[in-house]
Amino acid sequence: MEVKIIECPRDAMQGLTNFIKTSKKVEYLNSLLQVGFDTIDCGSFVNPKIIPQMADTAEVIEQLNPQNTKLSVIVANKRGASDAINFKNITYIGFPFSISEIFQKRNTNTTINDSVDTVSEILNLCEKGNKKFIAYISMCFGNPYGETWNQEIVLKWIDKLINIGANYFSLSDTAGTSNTESISKVIKSVNDNFPKLNYGCHFHTHQHNWQEKLDAALNNGCYRFDGALKGFGGCPFASDNLVGNMPTEKMLEYFDLKEIKTGINKDKLSEAMILANEIFY
Repeated sequence: MEVKIIECPRDAMQGLTNFIKTSKKVEYLNSLLQVGFDTIDCGSFVNPKIIPQMADTAEVIEQLNPQNTKLSVIVANKRGASDAINFKNITYIGFPFSISEIFQKRNTNTTINDSVDTVSEILNLCEKGNKKFIAYISMCFGNPYGETWNQEIVLKWIDKLINIGANYFSLSDTAGTSNTESISKVIKSVNDNFPKLNYGCHFHTHQHNWQEKLDAALNNGCYRFDGALKGFGGCPFASDNLVGNMPTEKMLEYFDLKEIKTGINKDKLSEAMILANEIFY
């Protein structure tokens, strides 16, 4: 068995209040690009007043050397996508599509239905710019705002986005509300209803329950996982208390114990971890 690992320094960095120097970001990201990750989520083209940490994304990307690892960025609207498609190093452009009306308004200042139109516009831009589109299905495993949530709602919106052209998905545990039951139900439903869907899981998690989430996803047929070294990160708009990312180093130890292939160069990972310790402390 083999899994794909997507490293998410963008997600890890975006909530830090101290601005990380552009040169340090470039050094860190180029180090990660040597490790063997399938993809690096390296930045976002969003309003710098809202996410100041990502204000230098364009400058950073111009100095990266992807080689065999793909680069991914996040955008919140058509304007961000218009900027992103100009960078030849970028493979994936992602958009956070929430199935929570409250969170979609908090995160992108639009309704869910309006966001369907935004996805359609971004898909057109991706086609013109030879980019691949990823729909991040936010609040995919639960809803912390008291709104109705179930796997049927998840399937409804995935189906809607497939019908307008989306074919890469990241099932996102945006606020860390998932549990083994919701993970199992969603992934089983996705696999049953969309057996050829290209998808992965993006979990936010507390330190005490990361492994049970990973167990549930893997045992139900997910083989692509997002993570961040040291487990930093979280969406600034999801809650008052950020819930960090799945710790990549712990995921890799887990997969090693299960003898699951990841394609990771452990020596290069150790070098990247030194830089991670300088940035995330």
